[in-house]
Amino acid sequence: MRVKYVLNEVLVGLWRNVTMTIAMIITMSVSLSMLGASVLLYMQVDLMKEAYYGNIQVSIFMTDKVTDGEKEAIGQAISNSPLVTEKTYESKADALKRFQKLWADSPDFVNAINADSLPESYRVKLSDPEKYDEFAKTIQGMPGIRQIIDQSDTLEKVFEIFNAIQLSSLVVASFMAVAALLLVGNTIQVAAYSKRREVAVMKLVGASNWFIQAPFVLEAVVAGLIGAILGSIFLFVAKVVLLDNKLQALTTILTPMPDSNVLLMVPLLAGVGALVSAATAWITLRFYLKV
Repeated sequence: MRVKYVLNEVLVGLWRNVTMTIAMIITMSVSLSMLGASVLLYMQVDLMKEAYYGNIQVSIFMTDKVTDGEKEAIGQAISNSPLVTEKTYESKADALKRFQKLWADSPDFVNAINADSLPESYRVKLSDPEKYDEFAKTIQGMPGIRQIIDQSDTLEKVFEIFNAIQLSSLVVASFMAVAALLLVGNTIQVAAYSKRREVAVMKLVGASNWFIQAPFVLEAVVAGLIGAILGSIFLFVAKVVLLDNKLQALTTILTPMPDSNVLLMVPLLAGVGALVSAATAWITLRFYLKV
């Protein structure tokens, strides 16, 4: 009987303040979706680092006048390095083929380049990409070498951008969370005020604190769960529409986001939404109802 009464009071309370309830749900869904987006971005950046850093190559470009002896000496020095796990020689013709493949969408640019415009090079994969400086010192300055490029430098700049976006989304989510908490608190205060006479009667007849507070707390929890569900749906739709169909068609930098990561956000956002809403409602009632 008590459970039935509490659940009935929850439904009545949500409907009584329907406009504030809708506003609370919308604010909660936006803040939780931003939180979920920042978590997904954090997980995605880790996946991208694992994928890209595992395939980082060091490019050793040679001069146009490099001799066969110099090429052989450079290749031998690379092979003798214990840091090298894979070595590939790329001739001018091979470099042209790769260039034509990369810039296939710009035929005029491709036609302006011939094999003599591109240098010969060695493509090297290291066992530990972070030891690039140590490897570079072993071959730097050898005759025939024009330039040594570490792809991790470019990747670091790319990931700095992603980290900045991640931090920005987390900051926005924090501001939205504060707004959601204030709205939850105000909604609970309004609900408690509208039922102040009933609360006073329950106090007089000796109702427990839990029995009085439970309907208000559950109202906040229900709103938080609905907001979490809406936020999860928004994340899944955004993932399908933006990442799967748009962004990955425009760039090859982004790696596919697993559906399992998005599904993981459902229990995470539901737990956060319910817990934060319940805690906010309980603290508000402790100060407002004085029970």
